[in-house]
Amino acid sequence: MTSATPEPDRRSLRRGGLIAAAVFGLLVLGYGVDLGFSQDEVPRGVTVAGVAVGGLERTAAEQLLREEIEPRLTRPVPVRVGTLQTTLDPAAAGLALDWPATLDHAGEQPLNPWTRLTSLFTSREVGVATTADRERLVGALEALRLQADRPPAEGTIRFEGTMPVPVDPVPGQNLDVAGATEAMLAGWASGRPVALPVREIPVSTTSEGIRTALTEVAEPAVAGPVTITGDGAKAMLEPEVIATALRFAPDGKGGLTVGVDGPIVIDALAPQLADTEVEGRDAEIVFQGSSPAVVPSVDGRSIDWPKSVEPLLEVLTRDENRMLPALYVDQPAKFTTEEANQIDAGQVISSFTTGGFAADSGRNIRRVAEQVDGAVVEPGETFSLNAATAPRNVANGYVEAGIIEDGRPKRGVGGGVSQFATTLYNASYFAGMTDVEHQEHSYYISRYPAGREATVFEGAIDLRFRNDGRAPVLIQTVWTPSDVTVRFLGSKQYDVESITGERTNFTSPQMQTILGEPCTSSSGSQGFTVTDTRVLREPGSGAEVDRQTRRVTYDPQPIVVCESSGG
Repeated sequence: MTSATPEPDRRSLRRGGLIAAAVFGLLVLGYGVDLGFSQDEVPRGVTVAGVAVGGLERTAAEQLLREEIEPRLTRPVPVRVGTLQTTLDPAAAGLALDWPATLDHAGEQPLNPWTRLTSLFTSREVGVATTADRERLVGALEALRLQADRPPAEGTIRFEGTMPVPVDPVPGQNLDVAGATEAMLAGWASGRPVALPVREIPVSTTSEGIRTALTEVAEPAVAGPVTITGDGAKAMLEPEVIATALRFAPDGKGGLTVGVDGPIVIDALAPQLADTEVEGRDAEIVFQGSSPAVVPSVDGRSIDWPKSVEPLLEVLTRDENRMLPALYVDQPAKFTTEEANQIDAGQVISSFTTGGFAADSGRNIRRVAEQVDGAVVEPGETFSLNAATAPRNVANGYVEAGIIEDGRPKRGVGGGVSQFATTLYNASYFAGMTDVEHQEHSYYISRYPAGREATVFEGAIDLRFRNDGRAPVLIQTVWTPSDVTVRFLGSKQYDVESITGERTNFTSPQMQTILGEPCTSSSGSQGFTVTDTRVLREPGSGAEVDRQTRRVTYDPQPIVVCESSGG
């Protein structure tokens, strides 16, 4: 038996279907209408740099964006580079916005009904499209590195008076220009600070290591004075001096090495114990009239300060027994009374005199003679004129006088010293000293022996000779306003003869015309070559011991003509 659906139920189903069809039709109709009317609009829910433009026509959306965002384009962009906060001028960096491309990022109207429905209740941010002159942007960021880049600063300890203060390490940083370029392109128009990437440069010290050095060394070091005991006296190293003398450096393990600046410590202590030292003095031979007299030598006794303060760092970490002994050393005289008495100062080994100098040159010759007078040259010792008289400057008693430069008369401090060098060289020559270093003048000077003279120039040209004899020799100088004499006193070892050869290979002078500047005219002189032979003979027997020949070539001294600028 077949059952039939009741008539009322069929009518209900039919009515429900009609309603559903009607609703669906209305939805389709609404979807179509919505799609049609919004075809030229920016999709709903879209924001650009925080500005809601969804649902607006593109023209209106672009206008709104210009109104809201373009004012930002004229203001400096705040940037953060590590710990540095600064700004960047977008116009100078070549940054601008591309509005059509920005709205293109929002896309077209979605066709998916569900997407269109959910856009009524949600929002999505789309990025701005930036146009940029990359070369200008990179240039601006490179300029920013002058502010942003910094070297690492290692931790240390500084003192405020006698209070040690820890200084924490700070890593260095370098701006990552490539990464910063992309960050600026992405975020410069957002209105928010742009964080630019940096490369961190590490440090080797740590805050913990700094504080360990503080508590274990720095604080105990200045907790009290240190006493240095000398012969019958004491010196005090006060905490204020200790604070200025301590030096800290990274130890490569996170902490600090500690050192002491010795000169600072010694400068503070030495005056306090100066009376416990004895200043040494070499023996001297002085002339009282023509009679020599010996001024006795004195052996010195002084504190070896570098060795005395070597253990100071260990003492500074103590709470008690903060004491150090001063270590003394004997300093025997280099030239003793006995050695001075052995010199036969009454015997003149050699003597040489030159004259004809100007008054200003004479002052310099007198000064250099004073410095050399009384010098003793021990057996095997080399004498240096530059070492004995440097520096030859105004502070040391020298004045400006005539010199020869490039063949022309000029002036300079110390002019005339070469005349003394020639006098000293000849005295050493006839005393039989061994020539170690000397140089003749480039141009021949007629008051000197040809091929047997010398010049000096501080720092470049020296006069040096060595005593290869068996006994010391004493140098005596005698100056008058018209001449200077150098004598070698002691035991004579050789009879010395000088043989001067004929002048050969003459060369003619060239003419120099000096226009419009200070000038002294000169008639010039020929150049030539000459030889000098020194013969050493045994005193008494006259037997020849040695013969040395030196060949010297002098340049021609130019003829100098002085003209005014007007001819």
